[in-house]
Amino acid sequence: MSRSRDAVHEILRRSESFRSAQDIFTEMRADGAKIGLTTVYRALQALNDDGRVDVLRTDEGEAVYRVCASAVHHHHLVCRRCGRTEEVAGPDVERWAESVAAQHGFTDITHTVEVFGTCADCAR
Repeated sequence: MSRSRDAVHEILRRSESFRSAQDIFTEMRADGAKIGLTTVYRALQALNDDGRVDVLRTDEGEAVYRVCASAVHHHHLVCRRCGRTEEVAGPDVERWAESVAAQHGFTDITHTVEVFGTCADCAR
């Protein structure tokens, strides 16, 4: 698994945008790798669990991945047209999540926030 995980991580490291498991699988197979799609998904999950990749869901619900640019907790602004993504801090979101969780008796919370819109370049 370590070799597969390293190979998947390397593809993401070279990519400038989020990539789907299917995209990564297709690229690896085209390069001659003997790997299954399930192994790619497992590698991506392990990389995400380790905090080495970001994962987000597109408007269509597909999970896409990229290497984290930031080691600290963050959120994403995502352009619906070109896929450009900005990592942003969200202290107001953090306070809101903690407050809502406390109101309902939840502890040890985690969350993921993606905000979709149109970037300035695409809006022109």
